[in-house]
Amino acid sequence: MLYSIGLILIVGMTFGWLCKKIKLPALIGMLATGIILGPYLLGVIDDSILNISTELRKIALVIILTRAGLSLDISGLKKIGRPAFLMCFLPATFELVGMLLIGPKLLGLTLLESAIMGSVLAAVSPAVVVPRMVKLTEEKYGTKEGIPQLILAGASVDDVYVIVLFSTFTGMAQGEDISLIKFVNIPVSIAAGIGIGLLVGFLLSKFFIKVHNRDTVKVLIILAISFLLVSLEDSINIAITFSSLIAIMFIGVAIQKNTNEVAKRLSNKYNKLWVGAEVFLFVLVGATVNIKYIGNLGINALIVILVALVFRMLGVLVCLIGTKLDVKEKLFTMMAYTPKATVQAAIGGIPLAVGLACGDAVLTVAVLAIVITAPLGAFAIDISYKKLLKQE
Repeated sequence: MLYSIGLILIVGMTFGWLCKKIKLPALIGMLATGIILGPYLLGVIDDSILNISTELRKIALVIILTRAGLSLDISGLKKIGRPAFLMCFLPATFELVGMLLIGPKLLGLTLLESAIMGSVLAAVSPAVVVPRMVKLTEEKYGTKEGIPQLILAGASVDDVYVIVLFSTFTGMAQGEDISLIKFVNIPVSIAAGIGIGLLVGFLLSKFFIKVHNRDTVKVLIILAISFLLVSLEDSINIAITFSSLIAIMFIGVAIQKNTNEVAKRLSNKYNKLWVGAEVFLFVLVGATVNIKYIGNLGINALIVILVALVFRMLGVLVCLIGTKLDVKEKLFTMMAYTPKATVQAAIGGIPLAVGLACGDAVLTVAVLAIVITAPLGAFAIDISYKKLLKQE
């Protein structure tokens, strides 16, 4: 295991540095590291690491979502209003509808199989989007218009919405009855996640004021509570649950609201944690990519992904109708809401694992979506934000 950890860090950081040198996002190098070292090419990453890769990726997401919460401007988000709410589900719905229209024709899927594939594809990747929106917030690009806040909030809720749809459609394909309570759980889990996060963050901020600890200790306390929340969500077997990832982000929001100076210092600590967490996250996502699958569906799989992205961007544009954003700002928001990686890596293989006929096709398209949209989306954000957004 230690040998694999050493390889992941050294090769991942080296490839990331090389990509930065040629003006590409570092995550491209990290994804490439995972593909090369992973089980489908060289196979030098130890099975003990691969077996816990889901948990390691969750740890990385916890770090970046807490960091996002510590810098998220809720007052700016309130000013945005309606578009922020629509961004949570409308772009994903548009993408799902697009898949229902083209999946049967191009891939020979049934409508239900197209819905399963659409729900896998429809999630945006917080791992790609969130750190870039945090960077924009720190550099104050688009912050006056609330663009980073809008994308941060939408990207966090979007995943909850899509995963609930995916579990519902997969259950239907396995013969389960449609349950209204699963759809009721979408707004309930989001609202419960926000409420739990704000409450925990409020209590932590009061504790930090009364009990003086080093900032490192504060970070460890927040991480411990975050891990417990994720574990609690996984262990709950009732129909109505809460979103632990949204709760984790709003812990940061509450700490920032109640103890702003502490939040700034903690944000710096999380920035340092993210340096290592980012390497593990993207290398392990890359390790899930089986490039042999990509040739199975040919050019049709590529067309499906591109058409679905067009529908998604159209959904974002509909969300922005009536806002004061100019054409450049709308274009940036549309591009920034396209990268896919973590959710597709997490759930893309489930239909195949449970024996659905569409399993191979879903996994192939999920893999191809990661390979195409994660680097291109990150690259589009990195090279365009200074040209398309105004600096406050």
